[in-house]
Amino acid sequence: MRKSGWAAAGLGSLVLLLAACGGSSSSTAISSTTSQSTSATSSTVASPSSAATTPTTKPTHVTSNPTSGPSPHHTAGPQPSSNVGNESIPPIGTTVMTVRRSTVGFVLAEASGYVVYVYAKDHKNGTPTCTGSCATVWGPVTGMPQVSPAVTIPGSFGLVTSASGVKQITYNGYPLYVYKLAGPMVATGNGAGGVWHVVPMSSSDMNG
Repeated sequence: MRKSGWAAAGLGSLVLLLAACGGSSSSTAISSTTSQSTSATSSTVASPSSAATTPTTKPTHVTSNPTSGPSPHHTAGPQPSSNVGNESIPPIGTTVMTVRRSTVGFVLAEASGYVVYVYAKDHKNGTPTCTGSCATVWGPVTGMPQVSPAVTIPGSFGLVTSASGVKQITYNGYPLYVYKLAGPMVATGNGAGGVWHVVPMSSSDMNG
């Protein structure tokens, strides 16, 4: 009987010991699971915050694309004296010739209004002779001649190379000049020194 009592007591102790061990193991597992869950949650919460600091689009770099201006217009030989060219803006390098009413009547002039002159000492189809100090007052008319569509000019235009290499416009073979001391529509250079003259025109040369 005494042995049975000890056996029962020992068995009871063993059961309690196993229960205690099992409880400890279970507690450790729960603690570990909770720790992993907390870590995972922290990682999940941090992820959107990190993504929010990353720009979703790259900045766009705009580069300018400047347009180039119109190319200079080049022609060869005399230009026709009838209405040519219907462009509202002549090409760069063009000098538009027209008829203007000046202080001495209708005369040949640049579209800018400056009256043009011929020099009596020049020869038809010859090299311009107004050079040096003369050219400081009487400037050569340069550029590619084009007749304004608003007029009909009876003569013809051309180009001649001066002694300095400048391409100078001619009218009926004579080099053209402008009087630098006069403003637009003013023909005060007419008759100067007995050798400077305007190129007379008529109101009938005006179209319309």
